[in-house]
Amino acid sequence: MKKRLIYLWLLLSFILTGVVSGEVYNILSPDKNIIAKVEIRDRIYYSVSFQGQELLKPSPLSMTLRRAGKLGERPTVKDAQRRSVDEKIRPVVRVKNEVVPDVYNALYLEFQKNCGLVFRVYDDGVAYQWITAFQEDIEVLDEEVVYNFSGDHHVYFPFEESFFTHQERLYSYQPLSQVSAEQMGYPPILIDIPDGPKVAITEANLEDYAGLYLKGTGTPSLKGIFPAYPLEEDQTRDRDVEVVERADYIAKTKGKRAFPWRVVIIAKEDGLLIESQMIYKLAKPLQLKDASWIKPGKVAWDWWNALNVYGVDFQAGINTATYKYYIDFAAKHRIEYIILDEGWYELGDLLAVKPEIDIEELVRYGGEQNVGIILWVVWKTLEDQLEMALDQFAEWGIKGIKVDFMQRDDQWMVNYYHKIAREAAKRHLLVDFHGAYKPTGLRRAYPNIMTREGVLGLEHNKWSENASPEHNLIIPFTRMVAGPMDYTPGAMVNAQKQNFKPIFRRPMSLGTRCHQLAMYIIYESPLQMLSDSPSNYYREEECMEFLSQVPVVWDETRVLDARVADYVLLARRSGKEWHVGAMTDWTPRELHVDFSFLPQGEHEITFYRDGVNAHRYGNDYKKEVRPITSKDTMEIQLAPGGGWAARISPVKK
Repeated sequence: MKKRLIYLWLLLSFILTGVVSGEVYNILSPDKNIIAKVEIRDRIYYSVSFQGQELLKPSPLSMTLRRAGKLGERPTVKDAQRRSVDEKIRPVVRVKNEVVPDVYNALYLEFQKNCGLVFRVYDDGVAYQWITAFQEDIEVLDEEVVYNFSGDHHVYFPFEESFFTHQERLYSYQPLSQVSAEQMGYPPILIDIPDGPKVAITEANLEDYAGLYLKGTGTPSLKGIFPAYPLEEDQTRDRDVEVVERADYIAKTKGKRAFPWRVVIIAKEDGLLIESQMIYKLAKPLQLKDASWIKPGKVAWDWWNALNVYGVDFQAGINTATYKYYIDFAAKHRIEYIILDEGWYELGDLLAVKPEIDIEELVRYGGEQNVGIILWVVWKTLEDQLEMALDQFAEWGIKGIKVDFMQRDDQWMVNYYHKIAREAAKRHLLVDFHGAYKPTGLRRAYPNIMTREGVLGLEHNKWSENASPEHNLIIPFTRMVAGPMDYTPGAMVNAQKQNFKPIFRRPMSLGTRCHQLAMYIIYESPLQMLSDSPSNYYREEECMEFLSQVPVVWDETRVLDARVADYVLLARRSGKEWHVGAMTDWTPRELHVDFSFLPQGEHEITFYRDGVNAHRYGNDYKKEVRPITSKDTMEIQLAPGGGWAARISPVKK
C-alpha cells in the first residue's frame, strides 16, 4: 500500500507540474507505469521506477572529451523540451510484427557545454542518449554508464575474458554483488527482481563508436566499459586479428552527432521480453531507397553436418556435385537458399575458387530451381579484397554473404559492419554476420542485414554440451531481445543427456526432435538455417512437411506463457496461418494452450509432440492432425528437453 501511495504522489506531481523542484525532471511512460527521474545536481543522475517500485537508484552519467572535458559535470540546463510520439513503423523485413507501434514520451535537455541528453520512456522501458554539437571532430576518452540497482538482485550474466570475443558465452545466474570489478560481460544482461519485473540492459543504434560491456563492482551496481580504439593489430591467421595496442580514447568521431542509446527494457511478464521491439524502434530509420529485392528465407547449410550426404553415386565433399545435391534438396522443399561455407575458396583469396567448385554453374543450376547461393567469407579477407570480391559475387549472381570471425566491436570494427551493410546493399547482397557482436538495430537502416550470430548456438554441440535445453531457454529472454539470432537449428539426431556425445563430424543435438522443430517458431531469424544433412532430412518426410512451410518472418507475435530459463509458449501469425511453439528445459512439464487468439471459424491444427519415449530417445515424436476453434484449449506434455510445434490453418469451405 505504501509503495502505491508513493507512486500516486509521483504521478500527481508530474501531471500538475511536469518538473519537480526545478532541477528534477520526471518522464512518464504512455501507460504511466514507468517513471524516469532525471536530477540535475553537481552531476546528472537518473533513476527508474515501475508501478511505484524503484528499479534503478540514482545513477550518474557523463561523457569525457579530450578538449571539452567532462560533459555532465556541474551542468547548467539551457532548455528543456518535451514531446509525445505515437507513430507506426512498417518494417521492410518483418520479424515479430507487420506493424511496430512507436509510442513514447521524450525529454530533451540542452546544456551549456554544446551537449544535451535525450530520454525516451516507452511502456516497456527507458532509453537515453548523448547529443553533441561541436564544430570540429571530438575524441571521446570515456563514457560513464552506471546502473545502480535497488537491491542485490540475481542477474543472468555472460562472463567474458577479453574484448576479443565471439560473444558466445553461457549465462551465469548469481547475485549482482558477486560480479566483481575484475569481471565483465556483454549485453544484453537480464536482472531478475523478486516480486517485480525483469530488466534487460543493452544498447541501440551503435554507430561510429565502441560497443558497450558491463563490469561488476562487488555491489548491486554495474558499470560500462568500452574497448579503446585499435592502434596496432596482430594477424595470426586469415581470420584472427587481435588488437595489441590501443589508443587512450574510445572513439574519434564527428562533433555534431547523436550517440548510442543506453537501454533499460522492463517486462512485467517474462514473455514481454520476447515481444519487446525497443531496439528496433531506437535504431536509425531505413537508409535504402529500394529494398524490394530483399528476400528472407531458409537456408540449407553444409558446415554443421560436415557435408555428410549419403546414398548418392558421387563422393561427398566440397565439390559441385555435392552442392547440386543441396540445391536439389532445397528446390524440392521450397528452401530459398543454400550456403557454401568454409572450403569453397583458397583461404586468404576470395577470388581463388577451389578447382572442385564451379560457382557459375551452381548459380545457374540454382537459378533454374529458384534457389539462391550464399557464400561464407572471412571478414579480413573480404576487407582486403572488398570491391573486387563483392563485384565478382554480384557478377556471378550470388544472393548473399556470411561474414565471419570479426570477434571485436571497437569503433573501427563497428564501422566495418556499417560499411559491409552499405556495400552489400549496393550489390543487392544479403548479409549474415558470424563471429559477431550482439545486434543494436542496424537491420532497420539496412534490412539486407538479415541476421547474425553473437549467440552460443547449435554448432557448440559439435564439441561440447553447452547448447543445452537450459541454455536454449535463457537466450530468448536475453540475446534475442537485441534482435534476430542465427542459432542454426534443425538437428535430426536428437539425444537426451544420457545418450549425448559431441562428435564434430557426426553431430547431434541435446533435447528432443520437437525441441528443434519449435525453434523455428520461437527463435527469430529472417535467414533461418537448416543445419542438418539433406540426406537426413530426406528420411524425415513428416518433419520436412513442417520445415518446408514454417515462415521465417511474422505478421504478429503473442507470447502465451513463458518463464525465463524454464519454458516458452508462443504463437505467431503469418497471413491467415498461425504457428504455435513450445520449449522446455530439462524439466518435463505440462502447458495449457488457450486458442482464443484464433479468429472465429473452423481451423485445422497439425502438431508435432514429444513421443511417449522421448524422455529416453530424443528422436521420438508423433504428428497429429485435428480440427480446432478459438473456443478450444489443449494440455500439452513436454518431455525433458522437449518441445511442441503446430501449424494452424483455416478450413477452406
